[in-house]
Amino acid sequence: MPIALLALAVGAFGIGTTEFVMMGVLPQTAATFGVDIPAAGHLISAYALGVVVGAPLLTAVAVRLPRKIMLLAMIALFTAGNLLFALAPDQRFGLVFRFLTGLPHGAFFGAGAVVAASLVKPGDRAKAVSMMFLGLTLANVVGVPLGTLLGQQVGWRFTFGVVAMIGLLAVLAIAKLVPHQGRPEQPSLRGELGAFRRPQVWLALGIVTFGLGGVFACLSYVTPLMTDVAGYQPGSVTLLLALAGVGMTIGNLLGGRLADKALMPSLYVALVSLAAVLAVLTATAHSKVGAAITIFLVGVAGFMIGPMMQTRVMLKAGGTPSMVSAAVQSAFNIANSIGAYLGGLVIAGGLGLVAPSWVGAGLAVVGLAIAVVSGSLDRREAARTPAMAEA
Repeated sequence: MPIALLALAVGAFGIGTTEFVMMGVLPQTAATFGVDIPAAGHLISAYALGVVVGAPLLTAVAVRLPRKIMLLAMIALFTAGNLLFALAPDQRFGLVFRFLTGLPHGAFFGAGAVVAASLVKPGDRAKAVSMMFLGLTLANVVGVPLGTLLGQQVGWRFTFGVVAMIGLLAVLAIAKLVPHQGRPEQPSLRGELGAFRRPQVWLALGIVTFGLGGVFACLSYVTPLMTDVAGYQPGSVTLLLALAGVGMTIGNLLGGRLADKALMPSLYVALVSLAAVLAVLTATAHSKVGAAITIFLVGVAGFMIGPMMQTRVMLKAGGTPSMVSAAVQSAFNIANSIGAYLGGLVIAGGLGLVAPSWVGAGLAVVGLAIAVVSGSLDRREAARTPAMAEA
């Protein structure tokens, strides 16, 4: 694999860390800003909103830029956002700076996936994309636990200062290691937006939204599930989250390799496995060992989907992949919001802490149904193509 993928992975590591470490340092941040935990939780929502807004907006603004310049601009904005948040004087400024930090997230991953795929031969594209996303999954194994520990011991401002330093390292690595990409062929905002007229693009985004929504319905409430149902001590939760992160890392790498061999069959297997594992969790949640193993498997099955869908949406976009590739990150964050909302809904309804896993299994089944429709359109298209050629 080209060493340039390492530079992209460093950027992904920083982005993954800043997105999820906020959950680990929320009490400290709330105390500094003088707000309660629910109010501090808006800092998480502000970042997610920045991702959803920024993915299409910044991609549209920078559609005529060479992709290396686009990557550098996005990671520089990310670095500035983290530094400003580390210096934020109060909650209001904190919300603004978290929103600013989220803006380049989707555009970076969208352009990065296109660049990663362009660096290798066609048969290795999904593997290359998964190598970039390796940084995102490793953030959950290393970045988030260490960032949480730093926040608890030294202060949350120090945590985000370190993340800003990672961003600066990513700027230097991309500038040095990523080859010049040139301008995209026939760059056109109209052409990029035109890709959204393709039904397969919307089906791909639907698979991400519902399939990964199933993961987040479960993982959003994994802490109370592990302490109140499985019986773990609160101090063990960090290790359990790291275990889930290891599962995500394995799933990401496995998904990239399987996608290069047989994308749609592998996607079906991943979604079926995810639905099954989430359903099994409703039984194993009452056992310490069983719950830990199943959470690990949720990470594996769920994050197999990421590189598969990033690759598929680029294929279905034709020659204009940047905007739809960035839109996958918007769909990812919508999945996060939908999964967390529906999981919280069933808990608030008195169905217990295990109920979100059933919600997750249901969402994964919806994702599978959309994937089956998408696959049937592929087969119909393939059947028409020879007939058209003969005519």
